[in-house]
Amino acid sequence: MIKRIILLSVIISLNQGCTQKTSKVTHKHTNALINETSPYLLQHAHNPVNWEAWRPEVLERAKKEDKPLLISIGYSSCHWCHVMEKECFEDEEVAQMMNDNFINIKIDREERPDVDQIYMDAITMMSGNGGWPLNIVALPDGRPFWGATYVPKDNWIKSLQQLIELYQKDKSRIVKYATDLSNGINAINLVEHKPDSDLFTIEQLDASVENWAKHFDNFLGGYKRAPKFMMPNNWDFLMHYAETNNKPELMEQVDVTLQRIAFGGVFDHVGGGFSRYSVDTKWHVPHFEKMLYDNGPLTSLYARAYAVTKNGLYRDVVERTIAFVQEELLDEDGGFYSSLDADSLDENGELEEGAYYVWTKEQLNQLLGADFDIFKDYYNINSYGLWEHGNYVLIRDKEDAEIAKKHNISIDELKGKMRDALQILKEERAKRSKPRLDDKILTSWNGLMLSGLIDAYRYLGNREYLAMALKNGEFLEKEMIKEDYSLFRNHKDGKSDIDAFLEDYAIVSEAFLSLYEVTFDEKWLNHSKKLVEYAKVHFLDPKSGMFFYTSDADTSLIRRSIETVDKEISSSNSIMAKNLLKLHKLYPDEGYGDMAKQMLRNVQDDFVESAQGYANWMNLVLFENQNFYEIAVVGENYKKLGKEISKTYIPNSILVGSAKDGPVELLTNRYAEGETFVYVCIEGTCKLPVQTADKAVALINN
Repeated sequence: MIKRIILLSVIISLNQGCTQKTSKVTHKHTNALINETSPYLLQHAHNPVNWEAWRPEVLERAKKEDKPLLISIGYSSCHWCHVMEKECFEDEEVAQMMNDNFINIKIDREERPDVDQIYMDAITMMSGNGGWPLNIVALPDGRPFWGATYVPKDNWIKSLQQLIELYQKDKSRIVKYATDLSNGINAINLVEHKPDSDLFTIEQLDASVENWAKHFDNFLGGYKRAPKFMMPNNWDFLMHYAETNNKPELMEQVDVTLQRIAFGGVFDHVGGGFSRYSVDTKWHVPHFEKMLYDNGPLTSLYARAYAVTKNGLYRDVVERTIAFVQEELLDEDGGFYSSLDADSLDENGELEEGAYYVWTKEQLNQLLGADFDIFKDYYNINSYGLWEHGNYVLIRDKEDAEIAKKHNISIDELKGKMRDALQILKEERAKRSKPRLDDKILTSWNGLMLSGLIDAYRYLGNREYLAMALKNGEFLEKEMIKEDYSLFRNHKDGKSDIDAFLEDYAIVSEAFLSLYEVTFDEKWLNHSKKLVEYAKVHFLDPKSGMFFYTSDADTSLIRRSIETVDKEISSSNSIMAKNLLKLHKLYPDEGYGDMAKQMLRNVQDDFVESAQGYANWMNLVLFENQNFYEIAVVGENYKKLGKEISKTYIPNSILVGSAKDGPVELLTNRYAEGETFVYVCIEGTCKLPVQTADKAVALINN
């Protein structure tokens, strides 16, 4: 266990006691960020600070001038990033101090998660916590020696003065500290190769889930803590585990969680879609930024939950989330933008978090008239739904039947009234100043939304979702995939200039494999496999059998990270391992299955004590210990029959199909003229073919 490195004495305490006001629009100053496309970097392009983007030539200049790097990392919808910009980076006194003594680098963490990962580990080791804005001071070669998150102006100046004096007077001390810290940053990221470990058993998995369940909030859903993050990969695995292992009590916990999230303020009842997380225990008041990377996986989760439960609430959530994404985040070329800011201008013209989304009782009463009494019961315009300053965040806590009975109306009439009321509020809200849009397009986040659309089409049957998915897939094919199957990370205004990371390859490969399953178009299967093959060549660590986060073709950082922990987005290695296992079922002679097993062996020791952080990995335990079904549909009606089969929730399966012979062994020598057959197979060994979806599903369930 690595001893936590103590932060230098100049580290300042965190303080979040300021309010943000509108950033001044001025062109008195312009720095190098004006040449970037990231909305976050462009927000800082007219700061008096001489910001640079993260580029090799900038680091080389720092070495030549022997100046420390001041690296500030954030993103466009980050509230405290805006606060610090206003207080510090727009201030000419602060800028002068920074420009004279440092090479100043601004980074959009969403464009460069590789850099962000390293420096987030650094600040966590130094201070025990992290966040954004993430401010790091480092040696010219990038090794960090100081860090902080939000810092008010006076403390910022004082800290930087102390740091530069120390750098000039006692550089050897700084270098030693930075060396020790860098060694620690590398050490915590090592993954041991464990070739002789037995694979995790179902009994061990049961123990892991039992230990995990101690943290569940059985009444309000999620976990017994605040803030509450939705963590879709957690509930996706638990649903898979509950359904394939006959655990109704666990499925009940999934249901409680999904219903409470859908009832809560984290779901935008007026406009659809999800905010980032809830600051409280009841999913009421969100951090109001709306991110594509949340809405994609949550669309998948609710679509799959609908397939299992047929709960109409889940269907509604899927439909309204996609409607939000289509309305607010869809580019005309089929790509998806990244996010909407948490902040927007209030009635006084000042930036305020949540201003776009909240309501006063007086506003609601005036807008809704006779239906206000029902609405206030339905969405808790009372002490339960009150946030602050007389503002309410809409939240449900009762079923339709209870409200309908109280007001002596039918459930259908109640639903109609609430739809009408929400439409009135949406039209009124459209008159307000909208949150700022981050319109950069990120490859992996688009892959997440693509998977969400595919699941929505698969389980809800709306062909519009398939059309959106195909257009997005074609966008990624055209704009993000190069001829050698390397990927770009970003795209904006027709420009892509950052090489992709492992998460981009893993997530897009997974999405393309799913797109093949609902279209049986061989090109998506081919794209999926070739992206995995490219990753094998350029990202694989031969020592551990894991994949590095960065390519061997990229400029090296102080560490090549290996990402294994499943956070809000599942780790790139866990997604890649699942891709490898599924491709193994189609291409059994190419070694994909052995790779996936080794990756699982390397991380499985953490499952018992840290199951929440390995939720996506644990799907592999189920895949390896239980039957995994290869379902092949061959014959003239293969698309129709395949669609019928795909409506059923079968997480431990992969579906392939063709009119005659297809691109994989499962689809060869199975065609019978004038017939369409379904073959249910396990590791290539198939049961007798059947001719209906119901019979195929019965072979799996019996």
